[in-house]
Amino acid sequence: MAKSPRLPNNPRLSAAGKLRSHFGRFGGLTMSRGWLRRHVWVAPLLGLVTLLVAGTWMRGHVERAIEDQAQAQLTALLDADVKALKLWLKSEAENAQAAADDPEVRKALLTLVEIDKDGTADVATLLQAPAAKELAAQLKQWTEPLGYSGYTVIDIRNRLVASTVESMVGQHARTDYLQFVTEVLKGKSLVSRPFPSLSVQPDEWGGMSAGVPVMFAAAPVRDDAGQVMAVLGFRIRPDQEFTEILNTARFGETGEAYAFDSEGLFLSRSRFEDQMKEIGLLADQLRSRSVLSVELRDPGVDMTRGEKPNLRRSEQPLTTLAKSATTEKKKGVNAVGYRDYRGVPTVGAWDWLPDYGMGVAVEMDRDELLRPVYIVRRVFWALFALLAALTLGLLAFTLLAGRLERRVREAVLAAGKLGQYALEEKIGEGGMGSVYKARHALLRRPTAVKLLEPRKTTELAVARFEREVQLTSQLNHPNTITIYDYGRTDEGVFYYAMEYLDGFSLQSLVERFGPQPDGRVIQILSQVCGSLLEAHTAGLMHRDIKPANIMITCRGGVRDFVKLLDFGLVKATDSRRETQLTAADSITGTPLYLPPECIQDPDQADARSDLYSLGGVGYFLLTGRPVFEAASVLEIIRRQVETPPQAISEIVRRPVSPELEKLLLSCLAKSPADRPQSAAIMAETLRTMQPLDPWSLDDAHQWWSALQPGGSGSPTANSDTVTRNVEMGATMGFTNIRSMD
Repeated sequence: MAKSPRLPNNPRLSAAGKLRSHFGRFGGLTMSRGWLRRHVWVAPLLGLVTLLVAGTWMRGHVERAIEDQAQAQLTALLDADVKALKLWLKSEAENAQAAADDPEVRKALLTLVEIDKDGTADVATLLQAPAAKELAAQLKQWTEPLGYSGYTVIDIRNRLVASTVESMVGQHARTDYLQFVTEVLKGKSLVSRPFPSLSVQPDEWGGMSAGVPVMFAAAPVRDDAGQVMAVLGFRIRPDQEFTEILNTARFGETGEAYAFDSEGLFLSRSRFEDQMKEIGLLADQLRSRSVLSVELRDPGVDMTRGEKPNLRRSEQPLTTLAKSATTEKKKGVNAVGYRDYRGVPTVGAWDWLPDYGMGVAVEMDRDELLRPVYIVRRVFWALFALLAALTLGLLAFTLLAGRLERRVREAVLAAGKLGQYALEEKIGEGGMGSVYKARHALLRRPTAVKLLEPRKTTELAVARFEREVQLTSQLNHPNTITIYDYGRTDEGVFYYAMEYLDGFSLQSLVERFGPQPDGRVIQILSQVCGSLLEAHTAGLMHRDIKPANIMITCRGGVRDFVKLLDFGLVKATDSRRETQLTAADSITGTPLYLPPECIQDPDQADARSDLYSLGGVGYFLLTGRPVFEAASVLEIIRRQVETPPQAISEIVRRPVSPELEKLLLSCLAKSPADRPQSAAIMAETLRTMQPLDPWSLDDAHQWWSALQPGGSGSPTANSDTVTRNVEMGATMGFTNIRSMD
C-alpha cells in the first residue's frame, strides 16, 4: 500500500520552545532547573538504583539459599518416610508369608482349595466345611496379635474360597484387585495399595459400611510339590498404621506426608481433613474421609482464603507434584513453589514406588518456608524507604520547578481558553485526558476539543496523541469523524479539535431501542463501508470497529447519517514507527468484535479484519446481542477463534434479508479468504440488497422527529443515552462520559 503522506508542520508544535520565557519571571529558574537535572538527580537516583539492585540480588541470593536448604530438607524427609514405609510393607508381606507357610494353616487352606478344585463347589459347602472352621481358628492366632481386621483366601481361579466376610465367599476377585492377586500367584508376597471394599466392613467409627478403604498383605500358598495353589491375604486398615508411618516425619506447622495412586487419588489420610470440609473439598459429615475420596487437583485459587475455583473439580488439572510423579514415575523435588490440592502455594518432594503402584509425597506451605525471606524483605524496604525520604528532600527544589510549569498549563484550562477555542464544559474524561465542548473564537461553531491533562503528559502519550490525529486527519470521507485542528498552546498543552456531534452510538441505539430493521442496518453498514474504503485505500486499518465507535446522527438535513470514530488503534500498514507505538505483536481491539487472526497472529491482520468486526456490528444491530457471549474474556476470545456464529434467522423474530444474513456470516468467517475481500465489494453487495423490513428516508425522518417534540431531528438535550461526542471518550479509553443537561 502507498505510504501515508506526512502532514505539514503546525506552527503550534514549535510553541513548546516558548515555555522558557514564561519561567523567566522566576529569576534564573530555567538555568537552575537545567543544572539540577544534570547534577542533583544523579546522586539520589544512583543511590536508589544501587540499593534496589543490591537488595534484589541479596533477596534472590537468600531465597535461593533457602530453596536449596528446603530442597535438601524435603528430600531427607521424603527418604525417611519412604524408607519407613518400605520397611513396614516388607514386614507385613513377611507376616503374610509366615502365616501361609504355617503347617496347620497351610493344611486347612489346601483342603479348602481341594474341595473347590473344579471351581463348582457351592458357597454353603465351602462355609460349612470343617477345613473352613479349622482355618478360621488357625488364622485367628495371626490376625488378633498383628492387628489385622480379617483375611481372604483366593484360589488360582481367582475365586474366594474363604473369608472373614462370609458374603464374599464364592465370588471372584474384583478387576482392580486382580493384577495384585496375579502377582502374588506368581510366588511373590506383596502388600496392596488401598482400595475401597465391595463388602460391608467395620469402619473407623465402630460401625459397618461398604466402600471402606482396605489394604491386603498377601502371600502365595504352595502345595507339597511347591506349586502355588492359592493366595492368603490379611486385611489392613490404611487409616491406621499406613497413615501413621507417613506422618512420623511430619514437619513444621504445615508439613504433611501422604500417598497417592496413578490417578492422583489420596491413599492415606490428609492432616487437613477438617480444613478440607470447611472449604468444600469434603462433605461436612462425620464419616467423610480424604482416603480414596479427594484427588490431587489444582483449583487455580487459594480455597483456604475463600476463593472459588473457575473449573469443576473433575476439570481441574493435577497438581504439579501429582502430574510429575504419575507421568515420570520417578523421584523429584520442587522448592520453587506450586499450588497444592487446596490451592495453597506449596513446596514438595515425591517418589514413585513401582512395586506398589503408588507415590509418596511430602509438602510444606511456601509461606512457612520463606518466612526468613519476608524478614529480609521488610528490612530491605525499610532501608529503601529511608533513602527514598532523603532523596525526596534533595529533589524537592527540582520538583518545584516542574510544579510551577504544570500550574501555568493548568491555568489555561481554569481560564477556559485553549488557543482559538473557548472551553464551555467537560463532556468526557479518562485515563489520559479530557474532552470539552468548545467554540472557535472566530467561527463560533460548536467543537469538541480533546486534550492531554498536564499532569499526565509524557513523551509517549504525546506521541500516541499526535499519531492518532495525523492518521485520522488524512481521511476526509463524510462518514469519518472530521479533525479541524491540532497542536500545542504556548503553555505546552497538546490538543486537537474535531466536529461536535449530537446522536447515538450504535451501542446506545440498540440498548435503548432494541434490534433494528434490516433495511436500516443495510444503510448504516453501507456508510461505514464508505469510510473504511477510504481508509483501506490510504493503507490504514481501523482495528477497533465496534458499535460504541460508530455514531448515528443528523448532518446537513440527512437523518441516520453515520460517523466512524476512534482511530486511536489505527495501523499504518507500511509504517514501522506506528508499529512501535501500537506494539504490533500485542492484541488490540475489543474482544467481542476481534477477528481470529488478530488473536492468533496480529501481524497478519489486514483490511478484511475490519470487515470481520463490521460483520459483528451488523449481527449486533439485527439481534441485539454480540456474536459471542461468555463469562470471561478468555472464553470469548476462544469462541472467536473456534466457534462458528449462530445463524441470525435462528435468533431474531422480525424478517431479515437472507442476503444480508449470508453477507454478515461470510464477514464472520474464521479465514479472511472466506470473507468479502474489500470494503468496496461489501458496499456493492449491500447496495443491491432488497430488505424484508425496508427503512425509508421518511421512516428515518419520523424516527428522529419523535425523539424531540419540536421535530428538530436531533436527540433531546436530556437524553439518557450517551450523546454528544461519545466518540471523544472512546478514542482515548474514556469511561466517565456523561450526557449534557
